[in-house]
Amino acid sequence: MKLLFDENLSPTLIRLLADVFPGSTHVRDVGLASADDKDVWEHAKRYDLAIVSKDADFRQLSFLHGFPPKVVWLRVGNRSTDEIHALVRAHADDFAAFETDATAALLVLTP
Repeated sequence: MKLLFDENLSPTLIRLLADVFPGSTHVRDVGLASADDKDVWEHAKRYDLAIVSKDADFRQLSFLHGFPPKVVWLRVGNRSTDEIHALVRAHADDFAAFETDATAALLVLTP
């Protein structure tokens, strides 16, 4: 599964998770820093990326529009990049199941 990390998450996650999620990117790296959520949504849809965000707005877009793209909502509050990294890595199997589930649009992760 290729991920698109939202601006509320560190771009460092791309490097830290490259072995588990190769081909992932950050909004900053594709010219979408401070972009409207709809633009991020369309980019993820166009390039077959799952959006990873702490922003509940993407959860709402998922409810409104379905998928693609799939959305991973991190309900974590203020956490360090190391904590986010550990959480995502610990749920790698959940990501894999989410990717192959033809009916799933939203994955919610909590600490």
